Amino acid sequence: MQAQRAEGTKDLIGREMRAWQRMQEVASEVFGPYGFDAIETPAIEQVDVFVHGIGQSTDVVRKEMFRVFSGANFARVLEEGTDAKLKAKQRLALRPEGTAGVVRAAVENGLVAQGSAPFKGWYAEAMFRGERPQKGRLRQFHQVGIEWLDASDPAADAECIIMLMEFYKRLGFDLSQLRLLINSMGDPACRPAYRDSVRAFILDHADEMCPECLERAELNPLRAFDCKNEHCHAIMQDAPLMRESLCDECREHYEQVKRYLDAAGIAYVEDPTLVRGLDYYTRTVFEVEAPGAGVGSIGGGGRYDGLVELEGGKPTPAVGFAVGFERAMLALEAFGGEMASPDPSCVFVANAGDELRGEVFALARELREAGIRTEADYLGKKLKAQFKLANKLNAATMVVVGGDELAQGNVRVRDMATGEERLVPRASVVDELRAR
Repeated sequence: MQAQRAEGTKDLIGREMRAWQRMQEVASEVFGPYGFDAIETPAIEQVDVFVHGIGQSTDVVRKEMFRVFSGANFARVLEEGTDAKLKAKQRLALRPEGTAGVVRAAVENGLVAQGSAPFKGWYAEAMFRGERPQKGRLRQFHQVGIEWLDASDPAADAECIIMLMEFYKRLGFDLSQLRLLINSMGDPACRPAYRDSVRAFILDHADEMCPECLERAELNPLRAFDCKNEHCHAIMQDAPLMRESLCDECREHYEQVKRYLDAAGIAYVEDPTLVRGLDYYTRTVFEVEAPGAGVGSIGGGGRYDGLVELEGGKPTPAVGFAVGFERAMLALEAFGGEMASPDPSCVFVANAGDELRGEVFALARELREAGIRTEADYLGKKLKAQFKLANKLNAATMVVVGGDELAQGNVRVRDMATGEERLVPRASVVDELRAR
């Protein structure tokens, strides 16, 4: 049977791989001037890293997180019917999002110790969620994100949003085609009472709400705002809003964020129902949509002032965001853009006879050492077939090593676009092609 990729995964090849590489290049260009350095955390973490941070009640932890066991531990779980007797270090999961792992790394490596400088990191990594595969939603997907630890000022929230919009602009988006949504989710001082009021509202409409929303009422009532059931969505339009329950400190923080955005000329829409999907968010939350692209949200983030403490560090204010690669690429294409760089061209070195293969080998090596992308024939093809191969490899220039020309110290250089050919001294062909 032919080997097949797992459902909900995708091979990044050619254009799509170049698009992913371009996204990482833009990330470095945009985030670097703000003081962010690249970080990479393991794709596999202890389950508790995500349970502490994301929340036991979230769909990500309850339904979507891939659990990982060694063969021996898997057999033990099957036998016992539970993983409760496994040690914490034996209960593992593939990362479903980037923030919790970065915060764990910062805490474990002492990067947020008392008196240390704020931690600023950006990542570009694969994430894993057991969702139903659909357009722009895979079981292995990719995100670029930033995390800023030890930053309480509303200016940090605003700068993250400004960075995010500049990132989209550099990727090729016309920002007028995107919609930035912002909201405040309050903090531990004012949100509990609000959660209770939303829970009471859902229960008051229990006979009209779907079973999942009734379950959310007990676990995380704010998630009912994101219900995909149109009837539930309509009912939740009349639910209490967080802005009506914000404490004075949260309200002033939110107003200051908006003042900074206004000063920077960043257009936004206030969405009082925006709650994001993870438990760790506090105060400012934001999301970017691409209306008309058919992929939903293409990125977002917010403040998470309690997460560092949950992961074992000292109380540390923090803010960050993540951008989904696959969705961003699809959205840009829907608007007529292209994230990937053009197909790379090359120089193709051909031989007019097998006895000249050594000369081709030497010239190809010299060209590559000069930084020139170079291809040659490795299947013993005739010269005519080598021309066809050069076209398939998108060769811009072809260098033909022929016996008669080489005897006179020359090689033949062909412009593949115009068909023009000329003799060039073998000794200077590398310098000439590099100059081109």
